[in-house]
Amino acid sequence: MADWWMGGSLSSPECPPLTPAGFQDVHTMIFVGFGFLMVFLQRYGFSSVGFTFLLAAFALQWSTLVQGFFHSFHGGHIHVGVESMINADFCAGAVLISFGAILGKTGPAQLLLMALLEVVLFGLNEFVLLSLLGVKDAGGSMTIHTFGAYFGLVLSRVLYRPQLEKSKHRQGSVYHSDLFAMIGTIFLWIFWPSFNSAPTTLGDGQHRTALNTYYSLTASTLSTFALSALVGRDGQLDMPILESKLKVQDTCGVHNLHGMPGVLGALLGVLVAGLATHEAYGDGLESVFPLLAKGQRSATSQAMHQLFGLFVTLIFASVGGSLGGLLLRLPFLDSPPDSQCYEDQIYWEVRSPWSCPFTCSSILALQVPGEHEDLAQGPLRAEEPETRA
Repeated sequence: MADWWMGGSLSSPECPPLTPAGFQDVHTMIFVGFGFLMVFLQRYGFSSVGFTFLLAAFALQWSTLVQGFFHSFHGGHIHVGVESMINADFCAGAVLISFGAILGKTGPAQLLLMALLEVVLFGLNEFVLLSLLGVKDAGGSMTIHTFGAYFGLVLSRVLYRPQLEKSKHRQGSVYHSDLFAMIGTIFLWIFWPSFNSAPTTLGDGQHRTALNTYYSLTASTLSTFALSALVGRDGQLDMPILESKLKVQDTCGVHNLHGMPGVLGALLGVLVAGLATHEAYGDGLESVFPLLAKGQRSATSQAMHQLFGLFVTLIFASVGGSLGGLLLRLPFLDSPPDSQCYEDQIYWEVRSPWSCPFTCSSILALQVPGEHEDLAQGPLRAEEPETRA
C-alpha cells in the first residue's frame, strides 16, 4: 500500500516540502537529457532513446518500492510524494549511467535484469550512507555518479567481448547523431542546478547548492572550450574520448563523465567536512552537517565518515557489477552477436533513409565519403557464427 506524503522524507521530518518544479526539472533530465546524450552512435539512436525510456520507466516504479521500504515504510504503508518521485529519478539516473557503459552490447532483457539488481543495491547503498553513516551527499557524487559509473564499468568488464572489433564500423558517430547528443548535453547542463539542489533543505542550503552548481557549470564550459581549442588539431574544437586499457569496453565514457568526477566530488566532500565550522556556515551548519552542529561529531569524524562512505559505495558497485555481469551472461537472455552490436535493426523496425529522398540527400550531404553504406539502415547481412556476451 502507498500513501501520499506532501512533506520531506519521513526519516528526516525537519526537511520542508519539495516543489513539483524541482521534480519536473529532474524528470526532464532523466528522459530527455540522458536519452539524447546517448544517441551519438550512428546506427543506435532508436535504441539509445527507446531503452532509456524503458529502463527509466521500470527503475522509477521499482525504486519507489525499494527506497520506500528503506526510508518511508510506516504503519504497513509506503508513503510517497514529491521527494520520493525525485529520489526515484535519482535512482533511474544511476541505472542510466551504468547503461552508458554497456550501450549497444546488450539486449532489453539483459538491461531490465541489470536494472532489477542495481535498483536494490542502489537503495541499500544509499540507506547505509545516508541513514547509518550520516554521510552528506546532496549532489549524489557517491550514491549516483560513483555508484552508477563503477557498477556499469565492472559489469562491462565481466561482459568483455574480445571479438567486438567486428562492430567497430558502427561505433563511430556522424554529424546528425553528434548534434542530437549535443542537445541532450544542453538539457542536462540547463537543469543540473535543480538536480543537485532538489534534495537539499529549502533556504540557505538549497540556494548555496544551486549557486555553486550554476557558476561551476559556466566556468567549466569556458574552460572546456579553451582547453579543447588549445590541444585540438589546428585549434579546432573537439570532444575528447577516453580509450580503455583494461579490457573495459566503455561505450559512453562513463568513467571520465561520471566515475572520476564522482570520486573527485566525494574526496572534496571529505575535505569540506573536515574544514566545516560554525563560523563558516553560521546557522546553515545544521542543515548541511546536522550531527556536527549538534556536537555529536567533530569535523574530523564527519570527514572520516565521508571517506568511508566512498569506499562502501565502491564496494557495493564492484560486487554488484560483478554479480550483474555474471547474470547477464546467461545464454537465454539473447544478447546481440559481436558483428551486430550498436545496431538498431536487431530490436526495432527501422525505416530506411533511402525511402525519403529529401531526408536522405540532406543526411548524405553531411557525411564523408565511405560512410554512406553504413549509414543506410538496409537489411542486416548474414554473419558467420560468433560469440555472444
